[in-house]
Amino acid sequence: MSRPASAVQRRVIDAADPVTGRLRATPAQLAALVKRGLAFRHPRPPHDHFLTPAGHRIRAAEPESDAPQEAAAPDAGVFTARAGGEEDAPEPGPARQREVHSAWQGLLEMRRMTNPDGSVDRPCGWERAHLVRSAALALEAAGHRPAGAGGSDGYRVRATPQPEAVAVYGPDEETLRACAATLEGAGWQAGVCTEPRTAVRYLLASPRRV
Repeated sequence: MSRPASAVQRRVIDAADPVTGRLRATPAQLAALVKRGLAFRHPRPPHDHFLTPAGHRIRAAEPESDAPQEAAAPDAGVFTARAGGEEDAPEPGPARQREVHSAWQGLLEMRRMTNPDGSVDRPCGWERAHLVRSAALALEAAGHRPAGAGGSDGYRVRATPQPEAVAVYGPDEETLRACAATLEGAGWQAGVCTEPRTAVRYLLASPRRV
């Protein structure tokens, strides 16, 4: 999303239910939020609308003093969890922790609303379509340290040629085991593998279906 939420959209987002993220607004306002990826329409009756993780992030952002609402959350909605090794990684600290927490809570709500049985203990369709981002969010939300730029001091989540699978690298076996435990608790299957050419150890993780 290239533009911040408008003042009207921000008010709708701020008024969402604090637990479920359910929205109340006109059909046109809700449609605009869906179009921008800030809300989704539940597939089952009564087809209510709920905040997406991007919408939750905007809601968690703190407005700047007396600036207009349009400038309250610049580039909001493009939150991306740390996959490790980024050149322009966000600064760690309380603000980042709030963003990660909000995104994780939003993702759990998306699971509840989009998994057929309402389960929050296994990944939903959005996660299966965004494997690296989803696995990285689970790890960052649990407090694991992502690797710095060009470094190997933390976890690194990478795509693989295998369908519905990511590779997670770490500096040592202890890190891999800890990441595996977190992913399994978040509804993923994870096992330690060894690259045949380099003998590098890594996790192969995929979202659990049942």
